[in-house]
Amino acid sequence: MATLSSTTKESNNQEVGEKAIAHDENVLQKHVAFFDRNDDGIIYPWETFQGFRAIGCGIPLSTVAAIFINFGLSRKTRPDKFPSIFLPIEVKNIQRGKHGSDSGVYDSEGRFVPSKFEEIFSKHSRTHPGALTADELMGMLKANRVPKDYGGWLASYTEWKILYVLCKDKDGLLHKDTIRAVYDGSLFEMMEKEHSEKKKK
Repeated sequence: MATLSSTTKESNNQEVGEKAIAHDENVLQKHVAFFDRNDDGIIYPWETFQGFRAIGCGIPLSTVAAIFINFGLSRKTRPDKFPSIFLPIEVKNIQRGKHGSDSGVYDSEGRFVPSKFEEIFSKHSRTHPGALTADELMGMLKANRVPKDYGGWLASYTEWKILYVLCKDKDGLLHKDTIRAVYDGSLFEMMEKEHSEKKKK
């Protein structure tokens, strides 16, 4: 998959993909909004499934992702509400679902942290500047692990493994621009467009 080209602005805004991000903006909401297929602020498992299918994932992966993601985030994003068998995720509270053992690129309020994003590459990109190999990606995940945070380990591994499988280039590299674009959801939009165009051919 082609990587996304973008530039970084060292000011009050940070470029992610092609979108400028204000320092106080909840980027995590934008990251998940792609899966809110009817834009009602709620993401149900079938919408998560539809989102994964829209970016080119097969039925098995889309099904597992929908169950895993909604089961893990529904209760966390619906504080003080009775659990629902429909496993809805409330987009406005998505920062409550932030798991441990992650990169720290999203802070506790869902905001994008440029310095943490750059650390991914300054610490772990060794063989190809601005890109991660499969081994370097695993090294990053291990470095971010919080002791005994098994749920966080699983969540991080699953997220990054799916991203790597879907977005690595022909040389097995996951590029910086691609990773940057996933943080605000613009990557999902691009992948949906590419998948839609392939289906028409």
